[in-house]
Formats: sequence, structure tokens, C-alpha cells
Amino acid sequence: MAATQSREQCSSKARESENRTPTAAIRRSNFEFCGFNLKIVRFMDAELGVSSYVWEAGVALCRYFEKENVSFTGKKVIELGSGTGIVGILATLLGGNVTMTDQPAILRQINNNISINVPFACRHRLKVCALTWGEDLNNFNTDYDVVLGSDIVYSSSSYTALVDTLRHLCSQRTTIYLASEFRSGNGSLSFHEVTLPGYFNCQVVDRLETKYIAVYKMTKLGSLDCKQ
Repeated sequence: MAATQSREQCSSKARESENRTPTAAIRRSNFEFCGFNLKIVRFMDAELGVSSYVWEAGVALCRYFEKENVSFTGKKVIELGSGTGIVGILATLLGGNVTMTDQPAILRQINNNISINVPFACRHRLKVCALTWGEDLNNFNTDYDVVLGSDIVYSSSSYTALVDTLRHLCSQRTTIYLASEFRSGNGSLSFHEVTLPGYFNCQVVDRLETKYIAVYKMTKLGSLDCKQ
């Protein structure tokens, strides 16, 4: 399968650009989903790397929520690899009690975008935490209603830790929404078609064929079909 430009390539280009400038660049993008106009600010510096981008899989997941009129009202939600925060912010605006997670260096970008997009009246339903997959799991509950992830399946070295993290966070009633772009050479397609079905019921609910992106809806094996 032909692959689009890899996250690693994009990150390398960003680092090259930063080496030519004395300060990190700031980029701003506007998106509209579910009637909300989101203003996403990205810190283009080497420390953030691939998290400085709004990846197409994240946009696809937001579009899926819009198309399916998904509501998170009253739901306990956690997002893995929040990056710019676009998906978790939308889930909050759609009523969720959301925990957004990423590596410690990424949290300032997430918090900045929260301050821009989430009204004060909603911020009590939102928190931001550092989470290293497979390592910090005791700091997190095991009964989330929804787990979100967009373009987090890109490095085969992290797949085992990602599975361990998903299994820890999910109960039998948890729904996982995972949006992924398939790239050659990283085993992402096999991870979705072979590895994940060993632990979860996996259903493709949306697909962007021209961009090799799919949105999966998943539940733990043995659980009933989720009605979220």
C-alpha cells in the first residue's frame, strides 16, 4: 500500500526548520465541527515533534463525531496522545468529562488550546495529565466510558504498551474510538487487523480511502456491543 508522508518525516522537517530560526514558530489553524469553531495553536519546536501537527486522522475522528451526531454528555472520557488537543476539546464541548493525556512536554500546548477554545463554564469537566503508555497506569481509573485516540498507531515499538494501556483503561462497557492512518513499514495495518482483534471487538465505522485512514469502534472481547 502506498503511504502518505510519515510522521517521522514531518517531524524531521520541522526540526530542520527550527535549526534555521532562533525561536520556535507558532502556527494557527481553524476547524469547524458540530457547530464549534476551533482555533488550534501549534508550537513548532523540536521538543514537541510530531505533536506539533493536526494529523488527518484526528480531523477524520472529529468529522465522524459530527456525521454521527455523537454526544459525550455524562460520559467519562480519556484521550491518549492528545497532541494539539483538538479531539479531546471537541469531546468536552460535546458534553464529556474528559481527561486529555500525552507526554509531559506536550501538555503546555494542550492547555494553551484549552484556554482558547473551552469556555470557563466547561473547564471543570476537563483535566490534562501526563501519561506514558504502559508505565503510569496505576494513576488512571479502569472504568472510562470512552477512550479516544487519533493517529497514535505509528511506531511499532509502542504497540505492546498501547495494548496494555487500552486494556487497563477499559471495562466491559467501554467504547474505544481509534482513528488511524495506515503507513507502510510500521506494521499499523497488521496491528489493527491481527493484534487488536485478539483483545477487542473491532469494527470499521468510517473510512477515507484516498488517505488510507480508518475510524475503528472497539470494545473489550466478551462485552456487549456498545451503544455509545
